[in-house]
Amino acid sequence: MDEKTRVEKDIVMFEENIKQTNQNTLTDSQQKTLELATQYYQDTKYYTQKKDYFTAFGCINYAHGLLDAILKTQH
Repeated sequence: MDEKTRVEKDIVMFEENIKQTNQNTLTDSQQKTLELATQYYQDTKYYTQKKDYFTAFGCINYAHGLLDAILKTQH
């Protein structure tokens, strides 16, 4: 799998996973973490457009990690 395809796949995975968050029950801290994860997701899309897949991949990994932390505490 090439770098572009990998990043695009991770973007879709993030979009699917964020739908699993119950945003009505987030604490203030979780809400801030979700906002940060979303910012990293947006950065991923920006760097993907610039064809900087190395940086995009780093950003989406941070986004996934932050989102995972929220999802683990909600279930």
